[in-house]
Formats: sequence, C-alpha cells, structure tokens
Amino acid sequence: MTSDQRAYNAKVVAEFRATRDQPDGPFPGRPLLLLTTTGVKTGLARTTPLMYATVAGHLLLIGSNMGAGVQPDWCGNLIANPQVTIEVGKETYAANARVTTGPERARLWEALIAHFPFFSEHRAKTTREIPLIVIERQGSPPQGQAATPPR
Repeated sequence: MTSDQRAYNAKVVAEFRATRDQPDGPFPGRPLLLLTTTGVKTGLARTTPLMYATVAGHLLLIGSNMGAGVQPDWCGNLIANPQVTIEVGKETYAANARVTTGPERARLWEALIAHFPFFSEHRAKTTREIPLIVIERQGSPPQGQAATPPR
C-alpha cells in the first residue's frame, strides 16, 4: 500500500468514526465498515475501511481489490489471523472471519452480484478467485445453530 493510500484510508477511518451515528456515513449508497486485522509481518493492528454487503443474513467482505491481480493486504492479514474487530454503524465487536469456498461461495457470489453488479467488472479484470469472507460475531452460535435461550 502506498503512502497516499494509507493517508486516504486514515482520512476515511477518521470520518467514519466522526459520523458513525449518521445514516449514510462517508459513502452514501455503499455500506462501509472498519475492519481491524493483525498485520502478518508486523503483528500490529491494521484498520481498513471497506465496503461490505449483507447477503443471506451474513456480513460479507469482498477481497476484490478493484480487480487487481493480487489480493488486498487486509485479506492476507485475516487469513493468517481470522480474529478481527468490526466497526459498523454504532457497533464495535470482536468477530471471526471465514473465507467461503465451494457451493457456499458460489451462492454468495451470485447474491452479491444481484445487489452490486459492479463486482462482476472486478472479476473480469483478474484471473484470481476473489475471496468472499463471512464475518461471524464472536459469541454467536456456530452457523446453522440457534442460540440457546437463557434459563
């Protein structure tokens, strides 16, 4: 990532945090969250503003990198250490990131394209498979299981 990109991201992070109680935030029409990962090389916390999608009840991150031939740095960080922090709307919470594969990924990709068709343009620019990452809040029941009601 270039110093210009880091400066831009820092500006977006500050603006997000300053306006997180407003409905549209810094990018009206495109849902934005902050993802904090642990840097693979440095071990330091790295916060990245990202567009996300809510698909089939899942918060979904898209590692498109605008169709570049390499995955974004944040993607490598969360693959190496899937424990992340999410800031979305007024909430901040710990979560686990899970890269989807097979039929689940195919189903989520089709649903994503139905909502945000421009991701198909990103896909057309690269030969790599664009990672789709499901975010699961820590403390939530495993996928497919209901929470046990308190007694």
